[in-house]
Amino acid sequence: MTFLTARNILISKNNNNIINNISLKIRPGELVGLIGPNGAGKTTLLKSLLGIVKPIEGGVYLNNLGINTLSRNYVSKHLGYLAQGAPCYWPVTVKQIVELGCLPHIYDTKKREGSISNIVAESMASTGISDLQFRKVTSLSGGERTLTMLARCLAGQAPLILADEPVTGLDPSHQIKIMQLLKNQVSSKTGVVAVLHDLNLAAKYCSRLVLMSEGKIHADGVPETVLSTQNISNVYGIKAKMQYLDGQPIILSGSI
Repeated sequence: MTFLTARNILISKNNNNIINNISLKIRPGELVGLIGPNGAGKTTLLKSLLGIVKPIEGGVYLNNLGINTLSRNYVSKHLGYLAQGAPCYWPVTVKQIVELGCLPHIYDTKKREGSISNIVAESMASTGISDLQFRKVTSLSGGERTLTMLARCLAGQAPLILADEPVTGLDPSHQIKIMQLLKNQVSSKTGVVAVLHDLNLAAKYCSRLVLMSEGKIHADGVPETVLSTQNISNVYGIKAKMQYLDGQPIILSGSI
């Protein structure tokens, strides 16, 4: 079982604290939504959890091992990364991109060529992109490209997936499809962390929300408690009108 922990991390840029003394534990069995206004530090926190951005104080630990002391191959076997905007500038096919997700296991004798081929096929099937496998990635729409990059993550079979704004800029159909796919990955041995801006989507699909403001965690818990009118007012500066449907908070409107 894979655990990811941040302990009292501090990250600064140009003498400004972007992440200020944050501690956080990510466990399997959860779809965690990192929410908060622009500039709250969500993406920086996500990148620090991946070992891409190194804290100047505190540390990030993968299975109780300092993440910056580990090989990238070890990290890649445990953490999948879906980057913001799912960028790809190579004129390669969808299938070739998904195959790249298997690179951490390329020397794993337990995963022979046939097994890897099956993993790639299953990853494309689960994201609904099998019909796109011979298309050039550069010809895809934004939603199709995000699904391709998500399939690449799934092909890596990492226990934890970290996604940076996976639904930003996509139409409602693709937003719902991607959030449902992420939710489907959650089990007793796997988990997902996603940076999100749509609070209603976050409330619907996430089992846990971490609300950030000015580089700190303002609230951490189930959507019903985190998405209170008081928290939304304090962090976003708006007066929200809330309604609850089957216990799930829904933000109907807001005013400044």
